[in-house]
Amino acid sequence: MSVISPLDAVLLGVVEGVTEFLPISSTGHLKITEGLLGVPVGDPAVIGFTAVIQVGAIAAVLVYFFTDIVRFLTAWWRGLFNPGLRGSHDYRFAWWILYATLPVVVVGLLAKPLIDGPLASLWVVAGSLVVGSVVMWVADRWGRHSRGEGDVTLVDAMLVGASQILALLFAGFSRSGATMSVGLLRDLDRVAATRLSFFLSIPALTGAGIYELKDAAGGTVGVWSLVIGTVVSFVVAYASIAWLLRFIARHTFTTFVVYRLAVAAALFALLGTGVLHA
Repeated sequence: MSVISPLDAVLLGVVEGVTEFLPISSTGHLKITEGLLGVPVGDPAVIGFTAVIQVGAIAAVLVYFFTDIVRFLTAWWRGLFNPGLRGSHDYRFAWWILYATLPVVVVGLLAKPLIDGPLASLWVVAGSLVVGSVVMWVADRWGRHSRGEGDVTLVDAMLVGASQILALLFAGFSRSGATMSVGLLRDLDRVAATRLSFFLSIPALTGAGIYELKDAAGGTVGVWSLVIGTVVSFVVAYASIAWLLRFIARHTFTTFVVYRLAVAAALFALLGTGVLHA
């Protein structure tokens, strides 16, 4: 019998879709939700389920940014065969996304025992929510918001891409939060930092989902639960992306910082009182 029921899968798909691209930590929220549902958080199949349903959210990115992605891939393909086109920003940007993904892939493979073991603790999630909130608050205020997407450089992409390691190691830090914060510290405006975060999520999360699929499908999670969670994640994530881009065009990240701190406080309380177990 699956340790994640279809109803659990719907709820977890909603949580994944809402939180994957908001800078509030999807992994942290999923672990908290799984804990409250009584799902064995440390089960390899559950860890795999969490990674696989992220593919639904990535599919939402592919659909939402389809025109941009086609533009980048077209420029990349043409540049491969025509050296004269390799100076275009779109051609270089496509390569930069791939380069910037390499650090998190290497660390993810080398540190997997730690990530799935000691670092999977809900205490780590709670602490990372707090630390990530401070980083985000500082970045939003110190960044000059003076550079747009067309000003992104290889250094920007590599630093923002490498910041995904923080979220990989410390669930609760938030991949979106880390990448957006570093983008802001590089003086990108909020929309440019957010869009760069979206594009970097495509290879990183797709790779993680494919890598974990064997554990999710071959373990204690049923195929139907995987399918339901992934589909729900896609639908909810699409709506979340549209909302986030409108929101950050007019607001600071303060709302997310306050929310993260509130979740961290609640999680510390639940752990301290024994309602949840690390």
